[in-house]
Amino acid sequence: MAGMRVAVFASGFGSNFGALVDAAKNQRLDGASLELLVCDKPEAPVVARAREADVDVFAFRPKEYASREAYETEILAELKRRGIELIVLAGYMRILTPVLVEPFFGRMINVHPSLLPAFPGVNGIGQALAYGVKVTGVTVHYVDGGLDSGPIIAQRTVEVADGDTLETLAPRIHAAEQALLPWVVSRIAAGAVAIDGRHVSVK
Repeated sequence: MAGMRVAVFASGFGSNFGALVDAAKNQRLDGASLELLVCDKPEAPVVARAREADVDVFAFRPKEYASREAYETEILAELKRRGIELIVLAGYMRILTPVLVEPFFGRMINVHPSLLPAFPGVNGIGQALAYGVKVTGVTVHYVDGGLDSGPIIAQRTVEVADGDTLETLAPRIHAAEQALLPWVVSRIAAGAVAIDGRHVSVK
């Protein structure tokens, strides 16, 4: 599906957002267009990165709203106004409600730093290290409203070396995320990903 209009949700530095921007510049997103960054922290570095990349920004402060549903209703209206077809959660540190999840089910993806279903939730890298696994990795999955529980689209493994720490493993995990996420977006934009219930096929 060439020309798919994409919104990226992020809260922090924006390394995965930057990977998507670079992929778009190098024509590796199969025509997907980065139309909007949604950020819950107006001062976050990702906001500056978006403006440098000439991507529009919708930044908001959650404390200024009565509820999650209230600000998500405003976000949803903005997404509809812009004709957004795919939401990419790339380090967005807020739990989503059905206000956004339900209208975008099958059109909202998330990148997570573990091989789901292992180590969902916060600090997936630290969880893997604490458990002592020899192989971990990253997952891109559809969002279904649960805790990193949606149907899996693609994964990439990362070996855990003897003596690895959070400081040594995290950069390799992030590099895997930055490679896998643009590839998945490109496959979705090309119409090469299909979802039927919990079954996902990727060409």
